[in-house]
Amino acid sequence: MRKRQVNSPRTPLYRDTGFELYDASTTAGSFTEESAHEREPEMYIYSRYRNPTVVAAEEEIMKLEGCEWALLTQSGMSAIDTAVSVFQNGKDTLPWLFFTEIYGGTISFIDSVLRKRRGVDIHTFSPVDGIYSMTDFEKTISRIKPSFVYAETISNPLLVVADIKEIIRISHKYGSKVIVDNTFATPLLLRPLDLGADIVVHSATKYLAGHGNITAGVICGNDNNLRKEMVEYRKFVGHMLSPDDAYRLNTQLKTFDLRVKQQCSNAAKLAVWMAGEKSIGTVYYPGLKSHKTHGTAVELLEHGYFGAMITFDFAGKNADEKRKKRDAFIAAVSDTIKLIPTLGDPHTILMPVEAVWGSKYPEPGMIRLSVGFENYDELFKTISDAINLL
Repeated sequence: MRKRQVNSPRTPLYRDTGFELYDASTTAGSFTEESAHEREPEMYIYSRYRNPTVVAAEEEIMKLEGCEWALLTQSGMSAIDTAVSVFQNGKDTLPWLFFTEIYGGTISFIDSVLRKRRGVDIHTFSPVDGIYSMTDFEKTISRIKPSFVYAETISNPLLVVADIKEIIRISHKYGSKVIVDNTFATPLLLRPLDLGADIVVHSATKYLAGHGNITAGVICGNDNNLRKEMVEYRKFVGHMLSPDDAYRLNTQLKTFDLRVKQQCSNAAKLAVWMAGEKSIGTVYYPGLKSHKTHGTAVELLEHGYFGAMITFDFAGKNADEKRKKRDAFIAAVSDTIKLIPTLGDPHTILMPVEAVWGSKYPEPGMIRLSVGFENYDELFKTISDAINLL
């Protein structure tokens, strides 16, 4: 019986471990030309190398980031590992320079893996009074001359907006590549590759997927040589994303624009209100004029959005009073706003900063709020009712 083609609007879920090859000659070609990362059917060999469902999701992300290629991995950390590891060349590895206001998991990776186990010469660059000085950055990079510079567009948890455009200009002036973690900004607010960044990474777990039900990472770029190196690294260390997660991601990417716009809109309104509340101390949100990197955010970020993260602390006479307010707030909203250690979910979630970051951010009443895309009036009522109880 003749097979009929199913005209599904969705990419099929290919759970195959290996794919059928045609004959001996095409088999040999498939393996010898595999590194070219072609998408012809005969080039699919083994799902650890490449999988059609994963490729379909990669192509959707390429549209969002406006890039020549995207490589999906099992997590944001595996994306970071892949992105930086291709720059390691044994004893001849040049120094690597990381901005300090980056994801805590990245910092732990630097300390526990890059320094301790691989012996990489790591240097860091820190903000002064909440702002990165580009003058000091140029002095640092001219002295170190690293193989690459690694920065986040919007940092976690104080939402420091880095001047990515200037970082790229200065880094390239001294021959350094630039890797940008664009997780918080997303391609909606900024596409660093358009500014000349060499590599962009995301924890796709967060806003790209946006539903809190998969773990994934992605690396994006335009340099074909870097792509080949990363395809090879991903293959040999087993960082490939599973077909099932890629299938869900591909579906969730269809609503990316709508989701993130609503999250950013909710966050902007909420931040303005919170900034006027007496029970609340400092509100960290790049869209507020009070934020130290507001000017950079206005110049850099697009569409009038400033992200969907808000960090705030409670007013109080001492640390104990602030902690009591923090704990009372968390308890009051717990039926609706859950304490969950991630971000970018559909519904608003929170994390107490002191419990995770400890002495790095010493404000005892500080909370990081990941604002969702739920109905704003309902979200506002939940938070305002809790604040009024304090």
